[in-house]
Amino acid sequence: MLELRNVDVYYGQSLALHGIAFQVDKGEIAALIGANGAGKTTTLRAISGLIPATPDSILFEGKSVTHMKAEHIVKLGIAHVPQGRRIFPGLTVRENLNIATSSWKKRGMRMDQELERVYKLFPLLEKREKQLGWSLSGGEQQMLAVGRALMARPKLLLLDEPSLGLAPKVVEEMFETIQTINQEGTTVLIVEQNAVMALSIAHRGYVLELGRIVMRDTAENLLQNESVKAAYLGE
Repeated sequence: MLELRNVDVYYGQSLALHGIAFQVDKGEIAALIGANGAGKTTTLRAISGLIPATPDSILFEGKSVTHMKAEHIVKLGIAHVPQGRRIFPGLTVRENLNIATSSWKKRGMRMDQELERVYKLFPLLEKREKQLGWSLSGGEQQMLAVGRALMARPKLLLLDEPSLGLAPKVVEEMFETIQTINQEGTTVLIVEQNAVMALSIAHRGYVLELGRIVMRDTAENLLQNESVKAAYLGE
């Protein structure tokens, strides 16, 4: 579904990504792990069209997206949940969800099915439907950020640090929900510092260091890899 072919990304004169290459197959969860500053967020931003990358180096369903604007990439079926949630604090929960439907609602389609799915995954959002975004807890804001992305009807969901700042119990619930989203048919690429949690739900994983992919394997094998354990799993 997604293929990166020798992706370079520059910030000014500095090379942030060095020939990144990996793939995500339809129906799977892929995890991208690494330390702070490794280039994980930059990778997702390049896929989403938020920053420029090497021409024709990022393909979605066999089609290059590196020349496209971010809003066109969303219409193709890629939704991005950014680090820090980035919900609209002055809008209600329902209004935040409505915004994500703009790419397809203009064609006269109803949003009932998507809204029902989001409220089934996150029942608290239905209870908070009329509350403003700023009044939600950190965990509820993360639910809203994921729910908003799902309202865009994505084929591929990009998640950037979904566990950041959340209590352990909420993290556990969030990762269970990510598995459910995947089992319902959405492919997932997750960037996560909590390598144990990410690899425990993923099918395959990639290790990023200083803008380079240094290791790739099944998630199960990476969990058992001694060098990965030492560097990222706290062992």
